[in-house]
Amino acid sequence: MQANPEAYPWRQITMFLITLGVLVLCALVLRPFLVAIIGAIVIAIITERPYFWLANKLGHGSFCAAIALVLVILSIIVPVFFLGHSVSEQLGNLIANLRSEQTQMKIADYFNRHPLLAERVRAITDNIDLPTTARSAAAAIGSRFAALIGRSVEAITQIVAMLFILFFLYRDREIAGRFARSLLPLEEGEADAFLSRLRGTIYATALGRLAIAALQGTLAGLAFWVLGVPNAFLWATLTGVMAMVPAFGAILVWTPIALYLGFSGSWVKAGLLAVWGGGVVSLVDNFLYPVLVGPHLRQHSVAVLLSILGGIALFGITGIVLGPLTFAAAATLLDIWRARSQTQPA
Repeated sequence: MQANPEAYPWRQITMFLITLGVLVLCALVLRPFLVAIIGAIVIAIITERPYFWLANKLGHGSFCAAIALVLVILSIIVPVFFLGHSVSEQLGNLIANLRSEQTQMKIADYFNRHPLLAERVRAITDNIDLPTTARSAAAAIGSRFAALIGRSVEAITQIVAMLFILFFLYRDREIAGRFARSLLPLEEGEADAFLSRLRGTIYATALGRLAIAALQGTLAGLAFWVLGVPNAFLWATLTGVMAMVPAFGAILVWTPIALYLGFSGSWVKAGLLAVWGGGVVSLVDNFLYPVLVGPHLRQHSVAVLLSILGGIALFGITGIVLGPLTFAAAATLLDIWRARSQTQPA
């Protein structure tokens, strides 16, 4: 005969505390793989229609999931890898050009034509202890290099974990859906509405972010091509990739290029690129994204923008999705509470 738990409230409290502690421990264990988990869920949702088409041809199962995973690797992972390799080569060439004798002569000629600026730079350099500065710079570079290697290993680990999770999301999406519903203390209809709202939020956020980033990359690439920037297509692609980070992602690409044009002697081109980048490329993200995505999320443009920026500040890069997702979950839960209160008798 089982004892009634209500007769022993301390047992219920203890059980609640143990459960809460285990859940917190599980969250801490999964925290290092948050990027991989969010990435796998986002890719699984935005590729849902192509996967269903492939499943109708091949049938659901491990073989279909493996083929879909290979297609994701070939269409996303491999291009990003080659893009990173090309960018590294171009950055090396850029540094070599800046250190070339011709560029140094242009910089020296610029300072000769602006003696006041040259005097200020000379006053700053005269107050610098070069041996100490060199040692500090070497130590900083060494620590940055070690951190870069560590981040590279971490990035590879995240990609492998993401692909592993993505395979099982493809193969066992129905099991994952039932598991998600079992975690929600909601009625069946409420759980369906809640998960449907979250899925729609991820779909709209991810595709909207991709669309705006592609537009920013196109606008930046047009400026690079008109101004004669070498490898304009590569830098445009990198601008689109960096523009996935809202507000300041594209700035990290066109600003160094504008500085390079200026120090190369083309200050007019540098000024034009700065005006185009700051007045068009970057502002497209701030104004167009909330307008395009906000109606699909059923949220105001201000709420969309604040949720993304606040999500990035709180969660990092995954905040692009987690920020709007948090707002959508809160809005859906409030709707559920409102519906329940209306159905209850006064």
